[in-house]
Parts: sequence; C-alpha cells; structure tokens
Amino acid sequence: MSKVFEDKFSELQADMVSICLEYVENRADEVYIYCSYEGNSITCNFFYRINGKVVKKHKLNDVIDKSESFQYDTSAERQDGVLDIINEDIEKMGKLCEEYSRDMPTEIKLIYNVANNSLKADYRYDMVRSKDTDKIGYDIYLEWFEEVNSNM
Repeated sequence: MSKVFEDKFSELQADMVSICLEYVENRADEVYIYCSYEGNSITCNFFYRINGKVVKKHKLNDVIDKSESFQYDTSAERQDGVLDIINEDIEKMGKLCEEYSRDMPTEIKLIYNVANNSLKADYRYDMVRSKDTDKIGYDIYLEWFEEVNSNM
C-alpha cells in the first residue's frame, strides 16, 4: 500500500514541476520550488537557474540572451496562477498524508534538473517557519534563493 502513497505523492510533486516548466516555457536549466505547510498556513514560491544564473520568477527576462527576440510572460496573473496550483498540490499532499496516516512535511524543497530529467527533494518535518516568529514563509524562501545564488 505504501507504493500507492509514494506514487500519488510523487505525482503531486511532478505537477508542481510541470506548472513551473510551463510558466518558463521549458526554457530553464533548473527549477526550484519551495513549499511550507505548518498548521493551517501554506506558503510556496519558485525560482530558476537559466543560462547559469539564478533568477526569481518575475526577473526571467533579465537573464535571457539579448540577441533573441523571445520574452517570458512574467505577468502577475501568470505568477499567481502557478502559485495557486502549487498551493492546491500542497493541500492535496496534506490530505494524502492524512489519508495514509503519514506525517506531512513542514517544508519541501524541490530541485528539478531539466537536462537530466531528475528531481531532488528535501523534506523537513520539524517546525521551520513558526519556530522563528520574526519570519514568514517568504523570508525562508528568500534565504534559500540567496543560498542557491551564492553557490553558483
């Protein structure tokens, strides 16, 4: 029965990656997805590595080859649409974990390598956001973004 749980959980992660790839029109080297689920609070965000540079979702056009006429659509509506889908997937993960009597991770960091078609997932089960009352989920996302960016 655990295989069924693992498959369903993996499908939800794959859906998150898929919507992030759709947003970037499959033009990224890596996709980074941050998910936080603590208590009744869900936070998510995403960013990319494109042309060797780590970039937030609204800054994609800053890292494209200027000789190309291509431009990403980074409109607020598109960003919100992706975030809505990721949030829905996180909610589904929570229900899935409850259904199978599994612990829901409080934090999930996904890194999808496009060229290798490989997904790396890092899960935490301890309280991350709520143990530091001065931080919100977005602050932790920014810390991860800065960490990845400094390692490039």
